[in-house]
Amino acid sequence: MGSTPPSYQGHRYPVEMIAHCVWLYFRFPLSFREVEELMLQRGVLVSHETVRRWCGTFGQQYANALRRRLRPGDTWHLDEVFIKINGELKYLWRAVDQDGMVLDILVQDRRDTAAARRFFRRLMKTTCSVPRVVITDKLRSYGAAHREVMPRVEHRTSKYLNNRAENSHQPTRRRERAMKRFASPGHAQRFLSAFSGIPPHFRPRRHPMTAPGYRAEMTIRFAIWDQATGAAGRPAAA
Repeated sequence: MGSTPPSYQGHRYPVEMIAHCVWLYFRFPLSFREVEELMLQRGVLVSHETVRRWCGTFGQQYANALRRRLRPGDTWHLDEVFIKINGELKYLWRAVDQDGMVLDILVQDRRDTAAARRFFRRLMKTTCSVPRVVITDKLRSYGAAHREVMPRVEHRTSKYLNNRAENSHQPTRRRERAMKRFASPGHAQRFLSAFSGIPPHFRPRRHPMTAPGYRAEMTIRFAIWDQATGAAGRPAAA
């Protein structure tokens, strides 16, 4: 599925450099200063503040472009976990399909029926689809929201069926520790919306792949990344 690449008007650095810095920051547990250092080692002078602005400006656009190329599965796994932001407990709601693709995330103050209802509606709007099956834990808020928003969709509740959603929180936990927690709910929402779309694109399921097959798959994924960022087809920077 094609999409219009981001506009880089007003940016003096080449697209490839901007996209590479954004890729480094979201793909690996690096700080903005560490990305600055890696670019300096390659002879590129760019400040950590510039890297921060690039990630804020283009990270979500790149993640959206990657998601538009995917078709969500018909089985959705939903789960929510606690996160502490400025000493206050918040809830991170996450949905993944049966292949592990992250469909959406949402930071909310509560985990009641209203919060579950809001997340269900956001999911259907984001994916432009309705699942065949929704799998959750036994939180009663899911059942009440399900009956109201998508009553014809099968709803399964099981602690063990929902391992896929629970495991999908692990990369977020690792990155949260590396960032020494999030500064605010808005910061968490902005970062995780992009983070949940970019790194999974570069993590194919390796266990059934041979080494040549993995390299071939990664070559395809890097080509898709170049298309999503608008770097494909451009003349190489001098």
